[in-house]
Amino acid sequence: MTDWKQYIERDPHVMLGKPVFKGTRITVEFILERLAQGAEYQDLLNNYEGLKAEHIPAALAYAASVLGHDELVASA
Repeated sequence: MTDWKQYIERDPHVMLGKPVFKGTRITVEFILERLAQGAEYQDLLNNYEGLKAEHIPAALAYAASVLGHDELVASA
């Protein structure tokens, strides 16, 4: 499983403290919503500057971790 902690962080000063991909303002929630709506990986990568291929599996791994273990990203 992807180590999402390498790619995701939470900072109360960025996007109201929601988990984002490090160095971006793209929330994990947004990417998961887009995937649930049927967005293709490549379309996401093409349309959102700063989003990297490794971010997408990290978002899925984060969601699985939260649901499976109630583990959350600590605030910076």
